[in-house]
Formats: sequence, C-alpha cells, structure tokens
Amino acid sequence: MDNAQKILQKSKQLSDQVARFNRLHSHWEDLVTLVGLAIEMEDISILPEVKEGHKSLVEELDIMRLETLLSSPYDKNNAIMTLHAGAGGTEAQDWVEMLFRMFTRWAEKRGFRVETLDYLAGDEAGIKSVTILIEGLNAYGYAKAEKGVHRLVRISPFDASGRRHTSFASVDVMPEIDDDIQIEINQEDLRVDTYRASGAGGQHINKTDSAIRLTHIPTGVVVACQSERSQHKNRDTAMKMLKAKLFELKEREQKDKIEDLKGEQKDIAWGSQIRSYVFHPYNLVKDHRTNYGMGNIGAVMDGELDGFINEYLKASSLGTLK
Repeated sequence: MDNAQKILQKSKQLSDQVARFNRLHSHWEDLVTLVGLAIEMEDISILPEVKEGHKSLVEELDIMRLETLLSSPYDKNNAIMTLHAGAGGTEAQDWVEMLFRMFTRWAEKRGFRVETLDYLAGDEAGIKSVTILIEGLNAYGYAKAEKGVHRLVRISPFDASGRRHTSFASVDVMPEIDDDIQIEINQEDLRVDTYRASGAGGQHINKTDSAIRLTHIPTGVVVACQSERSQHKNRDTAMKMLKAKLFELKEREQKDKIEDLKGEQKDIAWGSQIRSYVFHPYNLVKDHRTNYGMGNIGAVMDGELDGFINEYLKASSLGTLK
C-alpha cells in the first residue's frame, strides 16, 4: 500500500468515526426531545420507546468507548488467526472445527471479511489446524483477546459409552503488518516445502503442488498458505504471515516478555486455558482471565463473543487481568 492509499484509508476511517459520533449525538438529542414530549403530555405510553432508545444509545456508546482502548500501534490492523488441536485426538480436532465456525461467525457479525489461508483436515473428523485472515478496521485489536488455550468439556459424540471428555485447542493471533515495516529474512534461514492444497472436506483439491509451507530455521516458526491456486501468490502470503510472526516475536522480545525468539509457549492442555466451554454437566462459558461468563453456550458458539472481548479489553486497560 503506497502513501496515497494510506492517507485515503486514514481519511475514510476518521470520516467514519466523525459520522458515527454525529449519529450518536443526534440519537441523544432525539431521545431528550422524546422524554421532554412525554413529560409535557404526561403520556406514559412513550416509556417503552424511551427505554429502547436509551438501551440502544448506551450500547453504541459502550462500543465507541471500548474502541478508545484499542490504542496499540497495530490494533487497527487486520488479524491473522491460527487454530491448532491440542490434547484430545479426534475430540480436539472436532473442537477446532467448532471454534473455527465460532470465530468466523463472530467476524462476519462485526462486518469483517474472513479468508481461509491454510487448512489441515483431521484424521477422522474436524480440523488439525487452520489459519484465517480477518480483514477490517480494529480486527487485530479485538481478536487478540482470543489468543490462548480454549478448553471444551462435553459428552463426546465420538464415544459410544457416552462419557464426558475434555479437549483443548490453541488460538494464536497476530497483526497483519504493513509492507513498509522492514523485517530482515535471509533466504538461507528458510526451508520451503510445497504440497498439494485441499479445502474442507476434500474440496478445491489442486492437481499441482501450489500450497507453500515456510519454516524459519533459527526460530522454528512455521507458516503455510494454500488459499490461492498460484504457488507464487501463496508464497507471497506465507511470507507476509512469517514477517508478521517474526515482528510479533521481536516486539515481545524488546519488552522482555520472552526468554528467546520462540517466545514463552504454553502446553495446549490442562491448566493453561484462558477460557472454558462446559456443555456438561451444566452450560457455562467462563473466561478465567476476567471471570466473565455466559450460560447461553449456544449463542457463544454462534459468535456472541463481544462480552468476553469487551471485558478483556477493560481488564487489560486497568491492569487487572489474571
């Protein structure tokens, strides 16, 4: 993206913010006028409309207030999210597919565009790993709240005995970085593997080895892309993913949050989860960093994640994350 495009993009973002503020202010004025009219006419029948207007106003105000917490340099960027199955075999791979659907629905509800960059199907069911690009303003700022290990407790549909199983999946989130950010990658430090791409359920199988996997030997970072039919385009996208990951590791290293370039990695297993999704013996989704919970687990799996993300952003700004 050249400077002219960046200026136009920034101008549009600022223009959209001003328009949103003006709409919110107009909404407030309309509500005040409605309240004044109800008082003047002593008409209590207007009360439900006032309550609904007030609820809508508060919700929009909360959204704008939360956006002020997205002050990190890359919060406004697109997000690259990778899901990996952990302990639990087929159960964990099915859990990754459930999370993939959940995050996709959340992104679409927010008006973000989702593109699948890499997809590795499970042995019997589900997904071993998947990488998606979430495109939209502040996508990374919101999606970073989901980084960590997610734990599932349920009666397994794969267990004929109907026993309760616990499964784990890891979610990694990093910002898509701009081309003008310089990350030095020596070609001799890269191992390039090509393989045949295939989508979910064996769809979109290519007859050529167009998919690309890059391994950065010094750090052990591995990225892959198979979203394009062109090997060249997949390599370009994989290089962007690798640069984003190396940039993230470099930033964390500068802040003394890691001991080496690989970073502090938690096991995808018991005791390291950021959130638990319990389907049995009760229904509850609970975030262990903020203690925020929801009993409507169906809504959560349909992408209702804003409550968890908002609580994370608030706690992070106040320094109260556990």
